[in-house]
Amino acid sequence: MQDSEPQVRYQTADLTALDLPVPATEQCPADVQKYFAKCEEKLGLLPNVLKAYSQNLAQLEVFSKFYNELMFGDSNLTPLEREMIAVAVSSRNHCFYCIVAHGAAIREYSGDPALGELIAINYRAAQLSERHTAMLDFAVKMTDTPDGIQEADRQQLRNAGFSDPDIWDIANLAGFYNMTNRIASAVDMQPNPEYHRHCR
Repeated sequence: MQDSEPQVRYQTADLTALDLPVPATEQCPADVQKYFAKCEEKLGLLPNVLKAYSQNLAQLEVFSKFYNELMFGDSNLTPLEREMIAVAVSSRNHCFYCIVAHGAAIREYSGDPALGELIAINYRAAQLSERHTAMLDFAVKMTDTPDGIQEADRQQLRNAGFSDPDIWDIANLAGFYNMTNRIASAVDMQPNPEYHRHCR
């Protein structure tokens, strides 16, 4: 049985290849509207991934809390390092949305307009520090051959200066982006056009 009033939806091409029942922001609960307003104030846009998740408010809440904890919560990993992991993992998974969105964040945090693209194409050509190379080696191995991670891989991170709680954080970040990459690719999620111009 259909509602008497049609639900407002975003254009499919603006968001995903799925016809999702995505509500307009003003149709969302007050707390979601407040969160979206904060995102727009801070980022200058409302990320399409949040728009897509708004069609299932329970999933939006869980996704947003976990994302914000991983990317901005208490950790010895810097914001730039977290974004580097996001791009390196997304590159291996060929996730257009995440490469574009997190590549823009790398440009912002690093002040280097080329670093995001270097990491996306071949992080080993980016002349990274030993610490960052070890970090991305681990994240990429977790992506390509997760069953191949051994104690020697964890020890390589320790040798580069990471603590065991840091290794936990690296593993959580790599695992999270492997999940989101697969979802974004499966539904052909499109990055906001503003990401392409950000910090160029």
